[in-house]
Amino acid sequence: MSCSIPQICLRQLSRNTLRQGSLPTLTSPAASLSRRTQCFSTTAPAQSRVGGAAISVPPEVSLSFIDLPQTQVRGRTKEIPKTAVEIKGPLGQLTLDLPPFLEVAHDEAARKAKVSVRDSENEHQRAMWGTMRAHLQNHILGVAEGHICILSLVGVGYRASIESTATTVEPTYPGQQFINLKVGFSHPVELGIPEGVKASTPQPTRILLEGVKKDMVTRFAAEIREWRRPEPYKGKGIFINGETIRLKAKKIR
Repeated sequence: MSCSIPQICLRQLSRNTLRQGSLPTLTSPAASLSRRTQCFSTTAPAQSRVGGAAISVPPEVSLSFIDLPQTQVRGRTKEIPKTAVEIKGPLGQLTLDLPPFLEVAHDEAARKAKVSVRDSENEHQRAMWGTMRAHLQNHILGVAEGHICILSLVGVGYRASIESTATTVEPTYPGQQFINLKVGFSHPVELGIPEGVKASTPQPTRILLEGVKKDMVTRFAAEIREWRRPEPYKGKGIFINGETIRLKAKKIR
């Protein structure tokens, strides 16, 4: 007859143990698990490693805070920003709206900026803490140095050029330029360069994208890459910023 775990089978015990009148004690799995996780569950929540780090502000960059007008929007559950940060630098000017629970302390003497939230234990505020800090740092670097993406065209006959006109795409703003890609299709691929992004081709197989807004530069780089994504058998495609892939063995039947 089989015995359950909480009840000890007397048949499996030795006679010496029965004579002494002592039975081994079994602890439940839940009790042992609670002891193992006790040191993790009782620790205080730590601060965000990204959000709590200070941001270095270059001397040529200035920060100013602007109060935004408050308007009531029906059915809107998202928190309306009350303050915006205006970042000015030698390459341009950007504005970042701050959530009402987030504050930015700017020390002009030390050239440092630090982001803090009202309640560090709130899940939503902790999630946005590091995100907004990263956005602010990207804006500061953008107006000071700019953001760069380098695309490499790997493949026989792959090349790119910058054209002032296009036959398949209509310009969206005056003076817009276009990227002409030849990446193995029967027709050239023409892409309009977004406003605020500067593109150049130092080599026929290299595309250099520059801009103040990091999200705009990287988004346009991803759009170019989608036309010929790197494939794992021959290693051909469009690579971004030194991207590498692991080649697979050829399928031989």
